[in-house]
Amino acid sequence: MTTALHDRPLRWGIIGTGAIASAFATDLEFLPDAEIVSVGSRTSAGAEKFGNTHGIPRRYASYAELVADELVDAVYVATPHPLHHKCALLAIAAGKAVLVEKPFALNAEQASEVVAAAQARGTFAMEAMWTRFLPHIVRVRELIAAGRLGEVRSLQADFGEQFLPDPGHRAFAPQLGGGALLDLGIYPVSFASMLFGTPTHIAALSHPTFSHVDSQTAVLLMYREGQLAVLLTSLETVNGNTAHINGTKARIEIEGDFLAPTRFRLIEPDGRVEIYDQPHQGRGLRHQAAEVARCLRARLLESPIIPLGETLSIMQTLDEIRSHIGLVYPGEHDRADPDPAPVQPHLGP
Repeated sequence: MTTALHDRPLRWGIIGTGAIASAFATDLEFLPDAEIVSVGSRTSAGAEKFGNTHGIPRRYASYAELVADELVDAVYVATPHPLHHKCALLAIAAGKAVLVEKPFALNAEQASEVVAAAQARGTFAMEAMWTRFLPHIVRVRELIAAGRLGEVRSLQADFGEQFLPDPGHRAFAPQLGGGALLDLGIYPVSFASMLFGTPTHIAALSHPTFSHVDSQTAVLLMYREGQLAVLLTSLETVNGNTAHINGTKARIEIEGDFLAPTRFRLIEPDGRVEIYDQPHQGRGLRHQAAEVARCLRARLLESPIIPLGETLSIMQTLDEIRSHIGLVYPGEHDRADPDPAPVQPHLGP
């Protein structure tokens, strides 16, 4: 991997051509310190179409060719969930820095393999939990660190989107890691991790879809000093997608969608309100790309904002939640192929 990045933009290669890959490519237009030089798909047609849409000069019909591109500094893995760990291992083996879409893998076992490979190879790796780097979330952390909330004792957060029952949609497909938890619920779970760390007690209840992935899941987490996180995710309902952080001196209410650029209020016990509402261009995916560049220039192998140990902890929490609700995915413990076969019929994120 090239490390002389101080006098030029970070050069990205993208694995995957679905909706999240397209959103990432579009958002990087707001980041002058980044350049997308190549895209890899399972088909030449897919790579050509994505390349034409986003003005990407180098197009590859295999992931192996993409990671072998000598111009690529960092690889963004934006495939369906079951291919995250396989594609991350492919990029790491080629010596590339890697940004892996959430969830980092299907389970903690796969995530551990990726982390071990990156550490053994001496390459940078990070989960693409883009919310962690958004300006309003950065400000929330600053206010908490400054003691404005006092001791933070609880979190209430939800993320749901309404999907019409469709056997052909990836949200309902077990073979694609479908269901509410890994696609949507990971946001409030990761948010709770940011505030409180690793839970000591986990409880969860769920209702399945017709395809036996989770349609609605409620999660209760408790932490070492008695903090609580009450979380909800759903494929059924039109949710507020808000987050409320409750402290002993004040509380923060983040408006929906809390996981995307938005505004929040800090509310004092006497009713005084401080509003944070910063204008923002784009969807917000560029901030995580900027963090990758910052870390590489500082010669860091992981981000202190979302370190690999925390990513593993989050995956372990998701595993335990799944054990409570009986959610198992087909083939999730299979060994990685060097260049994964396509997952049909979807090529989206």
